[in-house]
Amino acid sequence: MTAATAETETVPEPEPEPGGPTLHQPRRALVAAGEVVLIALLVVFAVWCWNRGVLRYSYPVPDHPPLESTRLKGNWIGASVGLVTIAGVLLLDAVRQTVLAVRTRGRKQGEEPDV
Repeated sequence: MTAATAETETVPEPEPEPGGPTLHQPRRALVAAGEVVLIALLVVFAVWCWNRGVLRYSYPVPDHPPLESTRLKGNWIGASVGLVTIAGVLLLDAVRQTVLAVRTRGRKQGEEPDV
């Protein structure tokens, strides 16, 4: 009986197209700037929602200081927390876009990555 031999072929990696997309794209800075503007609007709207969700009451009592009470409306507080969460995710993406627009450089051909 003869043993079967398996031949392995090495498939070369495809060369990137000259006009193809790359990580380093300076227009990513414009995307990051747009996200920062959107973050500012979301934070302003979140503060507005929070202020709508907190109601303060004062009840006068004779011979004592007035009774203070605070009522929280969950829908407005929840909307505020959601908007701040979305703004946080957009902030992370804006930082990522800025880093990709400024710092990313391609590797030299034949250079192995450090592991």
